[in-house]
Amino acid sequence: MRLTWLTTELELAEPLRISRSVMARRDAVWVAIEHGGLTGWGEVVSSDHLGLPTSRIVRHLNTARPAVERLPDPETAWEEHLAGPLTGQPGLPAGVLAGLESALLDLVGKRSGRPAHQLLGTPTAPVAQTTRTIGITAPVAAAAQAARLAVSGFTALKVKAGSPDPAEDLVRVEAVRTGAPEASLLLDPNGAWTERQALDLLPRFADLGVTAVEQPIAPGRPDALARVAKESPIPVIADEDAVSYEDAVALAGLVHGVNVKLAKCGGVRAALRIHEALRGSGTDLMLGCLTASSLGIAPAVHLADRARWVDLDGHLLLADDPWTGIGGTDGTVRAADRAGLGVRRTHMAVVR
Repeated sequence: MRLTWLTTELELAEPLRISRSVMARRDAVWVAIEHGGLTGWGEVVSSDHLGLPTSRIVRHLNTARPAVERLPDPETAWEEHLAGPLTGQPGLPAGVLAGLESALLDLVGKRSGRPAHQLLGTPTAPVAQTTRTIGITAPVAAAAQAARLAVSGFTALKVKAGSPDPAEDLVRVEAVRTGAPEASLLLDPNGAWTERQALDLLPRFADLGVTAVEQPIAPGRPDALARVAKESPIPVIADEDAVSYEDAVALAGLVHGVNVKLAKCGGVRAALRIHEALRGSGTDLMLGCLTASSLGIAPAVHLADRARWVDLDGHLLLADDPWTGIGGTDGTVRAADRAGLGVRRTHMAVVR
């Protein structure tokens, strides 16, 4: 097998403001694994929050290349779990492992003529309604965006929160509710509140029709998050507090959901392991993502049938998505029935 990669830049259609940052663009490293005349693709996106600059991604791919290329064929690599041969790579980030695993999954599917979801245990292609994110913005703009999204077919919207003055968040959510009165609303402060603020604010957001909240308080105190979940009138979903398998297991039964992002946990195999560990605990799965192209989002779409909440809109935030194949512009993501991940590159982005 041969491992190569190339780096490009993904630009957002408009800057996305959340409680801790504003993002207008990010790098994407497209990983290619070639064998027998076929190529499998995966994507690793840079992330300041996850401590994954482009230079670190490339450095780890260089380090991992010999171990990947020593594997005899894609099927053996998949059956033995790619993470196994790579465990000797010190500090391999979860996002890099997820990108390599994605490329391998795509390649194994192409060689067998089977779509990724079948390789992952789902006979029929998953179809799911996804949320669409509305950043921290002025109420009038938020209402207008919500209205446009509702007309496009979105039935679930995610509203970012965490303004210095929580009253601004309340006004924004009220505006979104006005713009999309029938939509289900998910709130995401990205850990901006204190425990006391969360307990005071969540009933008020519930009155505005918010149906669930992601990571209302700063990560690092899972006991406090559990207390908030116990008192909250709406489901509480751990995100920044649920990075690894161990994190998710520790929170099982204490929160209503955990947000699994492949770039956080290490890929589809790790996500399936988390899903199995949560079974019967009272804690449901949410599938989330980073801002990425359709290539980067596709592996999670093939798992969408396992999730109670689906937040796979990262490709919809881009000004120009160089890949296609998972839908989403009408509020519904669809795993393709084509072999592998089922995505196609529509054009070549600017390569660095």
